[in-house]
Amino acid sequence: MNMNDWFLNRCPSIDEDVAKLAQQRQLQLTKPPGSLGRLEQVAVALSSMQSNIAPTVDNVEIAIFAGDHGVANEGVSAFPQAVTGEMVKNFVRGGAAISVIAKQIDAGLTVVNAGTINKEDFGAPVIDQPIAPGTENIAIQPAMTNSQCMAALALGKSIIDEYTDNIELVIGGEMGIGNTTSATALAAAFGISTAAKLVGPGTGLNRQGVSHKLKIIEKALMRLQQTQQQPPQHIDLPINLLGELGGFEIVALVGFYICAAQRGMTILVDGFISTIAAFAACQINTGVRQWMLFSHSSAEPGHQLVLQSLSAQPLLSLGMRLGEGSGAAVAVNLLRCACALQNDMATFAEAEIPDS
Repeated sequence: MNMNDWFLNRCPSIDEDVAKLAQQRQLQLTKPPGSLGRLEQVAVALSSMQSNIAPTVDNVEIAIFAGDHGVANEGVSAFPQAVTGEMVKNFVRGGAAISVIAKQIDAGLTVVNAGTINKEDFGAPVIDQPIAPGTENIAIQPAMTNSQCMAALALGKSIIDEYTDNIELVIGGEMGIGNTTSATALAAAFGISTAAKLVGPGTGLNRQGVSHKLKIIEKALMRLQQTQQQPPQHIDLPINLLGELGGFEIVALVGFYICAAQRGMTILVDGFISTIAAFAACQINTGVRQWMLFSHSSAEPGHQLVLQSLSAQPLLSLGMRLGEGSGAAVAVNLLRCACALQNDMATFAEAEIPDS
C-alpha cells in the first residue's frame, strides 16, 4: 500500500461488548422493552461507538465545505454560481440556517472554501484552501485531475486532524451551486439506480428544468462510459469516479468521513449530497460504515435510494432539502435525548417497581 493512501488505513471497530451492556440496561429501565423505539437503538449505537454505557453528545463539530461546479454553466440550477461564495460569507456572518442551528445546539462550525469561483480571499474565519476555482464541466470533461481529487480528500482529512479527541460527533455539510447534478451523476455511476430515478429539483427546478438536468447528467455518464474502456481495479474505481464526476466539496466530505471513522468519531450524515459522499467513503474504506448514523430523509427524490443502498434508516423525515448539514444538526437534540433517557432513567430495581 502506498504511504499516501491514508484513506485505506483501518478504522477501529465499535465496541460490541458495551453494546450488549447498553441493551441490557435498556431492558432494565422503567418502560416496556422497545417502547422508546429508535431512541433505544440510537443510544445503544452511541454506547458502542464511545465504548461507554453512558454516552453523551455534548461536543459536536460541524464542517461545511463549499465548491463550485463547471456543470452549472449548463443551466442545471435555479441559482447562479455566485451564490456559493455569497453563502460562504453568510455562513460566517451567522445568517445561514446551519449557522443558526449550530449556535442553538452549541456546536463548533468550520467553513471551508474547497474551490469556489470567488476571486477574492474570504479571509478568517473561513479556511480558504481552494483546490481550483471550481471544477470542470462534467458533461464535457472530467471534473478534476487525479492530483486535485487527492488534494480534496486530504483537505477533508485536515479538518478532522484539527479536532480534539473529546469530540463526540461530527457533521459534514456542503454548499455548491450545481452539486445535486454532480451527486446524482455519481450515484448513477456507482450503480445505485438510474439517473432518471435519482434526479430531482435541487434548489427548486420546475419539471422542464429537471428534464434538462437529466439530459446533462446522462451526457456526463455517456462521456464517462466512452472514456472508461477498462474498469480500474479495487480502490481506483470509486476514486476515479469522484474525479470524473464529483465536486471539490463532495470529495472533501469523503475525506472528512473516512478520517473521522479512522479516529473513531461518530458521524451524523446529512442529506442527499452528504449521503452520496458517505456512500463513496464506504466504497473506498468499508470500515467507515459502522461509524455512521443517518439524520434524515430529504425531499430530494434520489435520497431514499442512496439510503437504501447503505442499509441506512434515517432518524427524521421533515421534508428538508437545504443541505449545509442542516438536517443533521436538527437531529443532534434527538441524539442527546436518547442519551439522557438511557443514562438518567431509573431501572425497575432503583424505582422498586416489579418488572414482571
